Amino acid sequence: MVPVSFTFPFCGDEFVLTKANALYWPRERALLVADLHLEKASFFAKHGQMLPPYDSRETLERLAEAVREFGARRVFTLGDNFHDSEGSHRLEEHAAGMLSALTRVTDWVWITGNHDPAMAAHSGGTIAEELEVAGMVLRHEAKRGETRPELSGHFHPRVQMTVRQRHIRRPCAVVSSDNAGSGRMILPAFGALTGGMDASDPAILAALQPASTIDAVVPTARKLARFPLWRHAA
Repeated sequence: MVPVSFTFPFCGDEFVLTKANALYWPRERALLVADLHLEKASFFAKHGQMLPPYDSRETLERLAEAVREFGARRVFTLGDNFHDSEGSHRLEEHAAGMLSALTRVTDWVWITGNHDPAMAAHSGGTIAEELEVAGMVLRHEAKRGETRPELSGHFHPRVQMTVRQRHIRRPCAVVSSDNAGSGRMILPAFGALTGGMDASDPAILAALQPASTIDAVVPTARKLARFPLWRHAA
């Protein structure tokens, strides 16, 4: 099944946000994902909390599907790629093979995060603390005071909505805009074993300042829904 996806404008360019929590940048033929947290289950198992050890396989299968869907030539992961810096050593054979294949067929860049600051390139690709691509800053955590266009992760944002009298929490992107026509975006977490933070949490709103507006953006079955989170007082 092809994931539902919607094109929307951001910082003078076009992007595609999918219900699978990936972002595609057509002009750069680049797929962006945040917070994979690969090998989270094995990390907890090391500390006595046994979880089914299939989270990495599930995450990589969905990532491979997104690469195929869009024909992506580049992949940027926006930090917390593994749940800890040693996670790449714990990948089971099947998942390691999947990841190796993905990094061979794409120009793959790992942006490091607070969970994996010392990760090594055991799985292919290249590693950077942050990167600027076509005027867009790619980093793990949004930098308060940043005035350039920015894409980041870290917060695992989720929004609560009411659909047919049911309260639903869904992963979302959080998008800010400023009076100069620029903006910044926090991506939803992509990993199979990731929780979430309320998109209206003060930490998220503070990270995206300065801004004139901040919205939660959610792909639904029929449209890209926007939920206002913050507006600058006139």
